[in-house]
Amino acid sequence: MLTPAAAESLILAQIALLPAEDCPLAQAHGRILRLPLLADRDFPSFDRVTMDGYALRHAVWAAGRHELQIAATQHAGDPGQTLASTETCIEVMTGAMLPVGTDTVVPYEEAQRAGEIITLRSGVEIKRGQAVHRRGSDHRAGELIVAEGTRLGGGEIAVAATCGAATLRVTRRARISVVATGTELVETGSTPAPHQIRRSNDYALAAALALAGHPQVERWHLPDAPAELTIRLRPMIEGFDAVVLCGGVSAGRRDFLPRVLEELGVRKIFHGVAQRPGKPLWFGVTPAGVPVFALPGNPVSAYTCLHRYVLPALEKMCGTPPAPPQTAALSLPFDFRPKLACLLPVKIRSSPRAERLADPMPTNTSGDFAGLIGTDGFVELPAEIDEFPAGYVAQFRPWV
Repeated sequence: MLTPAAAESLILAQIALLPAEDCPLAQAHGRILRLPLLADRDFPSFDRVTMDGYALRHAVWAAGRHELQIAATQHAGDPGQTLASTETCIEVMTGAMLPVGTDTVVPYEEAQRAGEIITLRSGVEIKRGQAVHRRGSDHRAGELIVAEGTRLGGGEIAVAATCGAATLRVTRRARISVVATGTELVETGSTPAPHQIRRSNDYALAAALALAGHPQVERWHLPDAPAELTIRLRPMIEGFDAVVLCGGVSAGRRDFLPRVLEELGVRKIFHGVAQRPGKPLWFGVTPAGVPVFALPGNPVSAYTCLHRYVLPALEKMCGTPPAPPQTAALSLPFDFRPKLACLLPVKIRSSPRAERLADPMPTNTSGDFAGLIGTDGFVELPAEIDEFPAGYVAQFRPWV
């Protein structure tokens, strides 16, 4: 049976990049950039004053002249002025252009003013170029600032606005179908009979997908009935970019999904991963290349498999480079005897030495969704080891 790493590799090998589209800047947050952002001019585009004060030529002060006349005032947003005489200075405001002929700004508190004359305070060391943000010192025109494949947050949006990018080329949002299967499921607002349970998987997975940057999700519920599964699934696998199903993939007599999917033309890539929870995971692709994930129906299994396999696949589909792995050290010993990889829920905290520690918080069963409350994600423990000592370093995957 496949290891989690081998299963992930098989999945990612089938994932194609979604097409790009133009998006207005005001709606681009959370989207994946498909064309790099280059500086359209020098950043800053002029020598910029960073403190209110007086702009002067440093050599004049260095030569011993400490009394200067204020010749003019330069505000932020005003066209640049020129120093007429080295025996003068220009009052400047934060954000203003540094006047031509000056190279240094003395803040108000380092000078005494009497009318239009300032006297530089004795004993104050004035450095050439102080309080001046030099043109191009951040970035030069044409320089790469935001790389393709970046998810756009506030900082990237600010850069785009500064560069004049009213629209951005981004990946089209993935259209995702999330299907909860099971005749025993009833709507959340219903009162279940003793043999029924309320739907939760599709709500949980849709919420996680939206938080991960994939809000275009449609939720469905289908019973364990082959004919209805066939009729209802056909338009889904033809009309969405990805399909995520929960339940009906184990070895039970009413686990019809694998057979139905293959009859619909979905090519099975694998069925089963040597892990707990989530061992019955099924994955395949349609003739058009649409990935189909059939997750186990137990809530902890479905939620864990979504984070371990579905979200990385969607990141590749959107053009995001793989994230560097995170690790954490177990804070306590943990034993796991089955010859399976253990995807162990944990609570993350920091040690006094700033080490990331993972407190094991195993759920009661893979149906104990409430047991995940208070956890931050899971660590992946390999199948080859039975006993994991405190301090064992494992790969950590956070919940979104």
